[in-house]
Amino acid sequence: MATLLGGLATLAGATGAATLGVAVARRPRPYLPAAHAIAGGEVADPLPAVLRHGLAGLTVPVRPGPHGELYVGPGAPKPGRTLRRLVLAPLFARAQARGGRLCRDQRVPFRLAVEFAGPNRDAGALLRAYRMLDQQLRDHAPLLSRCVDGNLEAGAVTVTVTGIVDVRELLAVQTERYAFADGTFDDIGSVAAPPTLVPMVSEQWTRRFGWDGCEPIPAEERHLLHALVRSAHEDGRGVRISGLPTGSRRARQAVWTELSEAGVDVIADTDHVALARHLRKHPVRRVAPAPAVRRPSPSPRRPDVTQSV
Repeated sequence: MATLLGGLATLAGATGAATLGVAVARRPRPYLPAAHAIAGGEVADPLPAVLRHGLAGLTVPVRPGPHGELYVGPGAPKPGRTLRRLVLAPLFARAQARGGRLCRDQRVPFRLAVEFAGPNRDAGALLRAYRMLDQQLRDHAPLLSRCVDGNLEAGAVTVTVTGIVDVRELLAVQTERYAFADGTFDDIGSVAAPPTLVPMVSEQWTRRFGWDGCEPIPAEERHLLHALVRSAHEDGRGVRISGLPTGSRRARQAVWTELSEAGVDVIADTDHVALARHLRKHPVRRVAPAPAVRRPSPSPRRPDVTQSV
């Protein structure tokens, strides 16, 4: 009997340790302001893993579909795979449950880049698609960063729109809006694209750089990278770099390290787990200036994340 009881106690201890190990493994990672995920078409629901690993942003492709909804992913719209159901509603519920933040250590907004994709580039269709998005964002207004009469007010999530050529014209005429336009380094210093409209410049790495991480970065490219990031920061904008080389893990880590050393605010990649692990060890050195202002009297339901949008 003593042997049996001892065996059961040992089994219970092992089971408890295993359960604790699983709980620790599933515990959300620290929030990584510079880590940004790019949703792959093969992932049915990318948001849970992104939040679990502590990534502070997500680029998600959408296209308009039936019933006034925006559908996530490539190909024909699939039932249930809407931006509202897979992304906006879960983010809103999470922020409400955590007192206006997506996680306890959140200090900058979660950056959601909504990329309008698909073969239909008709201007009228894209205009209708943005109106769909605008209405859904207003339904989740307490969650979101917004611009009111030219003043930025940061929320738990900042939404950026890409893939619509004339989206800036659509946004600029709205006195109160819950989305921002994506920019490029060419927008630095532009009166037509102020930081209140384009708070972040975003470019594919290969547009200006040829280095793939396999050899030491050329001095000219390193100088250009640092100069561009510095200019964007001085102009009151953040910097997001995507379209990174897809070579070996060591080569990609070399690229991530150079971006971190240059002060790139947001590094976007499809290898979410490796990127998060790297940035936990090698955080970005510098955070862009925060042009956003604090909400004067936030209600309990509104997020209280008051850093840069």
